Amino acid sequence: MIDSVLYPALAMRRSHGFLALVVTLACVTGRVTLAVDPSSAHPETVDFGRFQQCPLIENRTEAGLVRVVLCPQYGGRILEYSLGGINALFVSDGDLGTPAEGSRWRKDPSAGRFDIGPEMMMPRRDALFRGEWTSERIGPLHVRMTSPDCPATRVRLVRDFKLSGADSHLSVKQTVINLADQDQRYCHWSRTLANGAGIVVMPLTYPQRFPSGYVRYDSGSITMKPEDPNVRVREGYLELLGPPLSPKLGMDTMAGWLAHQQPSGLLFVKKFATYPDRPYAEIAGLTVSTWTPPTGETVELEPIGPSETIAPGSSFSFVEHWWLLDSRYPDPGEMIDLSALSGRVESLGE
Repeated sequence: MIDSVLYPALAMRRSHGFLALVVTLACVTGRVTLAVDPSSAHPETVDFGRFQQCPLIENRTEAGLVRVVLCPQYGGRILEYSLGGINALFVSDGDLGTPAEGSRWRKDPSAGRFDIGPEMMMPRRDALFRGEWTSERIGPLHVRMTSPDCPATRVRLVRDFKLSGADSHLSVKQTVINLADQDQRYCHWSRTLANGAGIVVMPLTYPQRFPSGYVRYDSGSITMKPEDPNVRVREGYLELLGPPLSPKLGMDTMAGWLAHQQPSGLLFVKKFATYPDRPYAEIAGLTVSTWTPPTGETVELEPIGPSETIAPGSSFSFVEHWWLLDSRYPDPGEMIDLSALSGRVESLGE
């Protein structure tokens, strides 16, 4: 049986699909796999939770079926990014259509969210974060979604999702278009909710501005030298081992990647460009942040782009590269082999 304490996100979440799917509990591996009817066609859309006709991109790899389910209906995001039937993204009960009374997820979008920042300076922008987007299939493995024009920010967003034909590599490009008649300043802000708190790993780079390798946001203030039992710096890497004392942490690493070891046995990797000689507009000058609720059901993985000045009618783009890899979750008391993990990440091309 799947241990609902050790694997809470796995026990609560189900992958949704267009095929006749049979959930098999694999006692030996402790993973949920989906038996897929190989005779089924590959439709361009699929129903997912409370959303119908969501754009679908998928391929078959040696490691298993890779599926990307998009959601133009509510915020231009990703609902599913899965390998072998395991979704790496946290999908809320609200998005599944069964929100619990009093849940924070009754209206908030979940899963693969994106945004623009800087966070503390942004007006409310429901047209972008919760609005209905349009979608266009550019190719068999490429879908583009476009936001409505946002009166609060005076921008339009375009997101391109391209899946490799050979592996789990998903390229996500966000383009920000200035609709105003004057220069504006924004930055890319990723807000991806991964499945389960798991373990987040990222390399630290030097020189760094934060004495502990990170800062913690505490009720409107920023703790510059925090101590936290669930945050560890080891061999030049920062490890977030579970929900911290306060949910939001910030880092200034220029390494350009982070990895999320999920209890399901997936390693969710993000790679992205960093710019040491350019300003970052978050209050603490962050290149990455995380947000982990005390419940441990998810961790928000947040690469942040540099500050961009956009002339009227102009735009800028920021690209994230995602992968899913098989990776065993460490046993209690066991540590991740950071050198081996880094080697796997560095070997991933773009």
